Amino acid sequence: MRFKALDTVVLNKDMPDAGLKKGDLGAVVQVYEPDGLEVEFVTAAGKTEALVTLNERDVRHVADSDLIAVRSLRKTA
Repeated sequence: MRFKALDTVVLNKDMPDAGLKKGDLGAVVQVYEPDGLEVEFVTAAGKTEALVTLNERDVRHVADSDLIAVRSLRKTA
């Protein structure tokens, strides 16, 4: 299934340079053909933490069995 703008997605890999971890939730804000996505990741308070360009294989759709959790953001220097 293809992604579209405003889809909620789950990150499939750690991205330490962006402060992101596998399992983080993001929102698709732009779709680039043939398989690119601009995805925004926000804190629980609504602050944008990262806006990254990804390949479709880097994310997946949210599943009915997914459980949402909160983690503290730890940036690496």
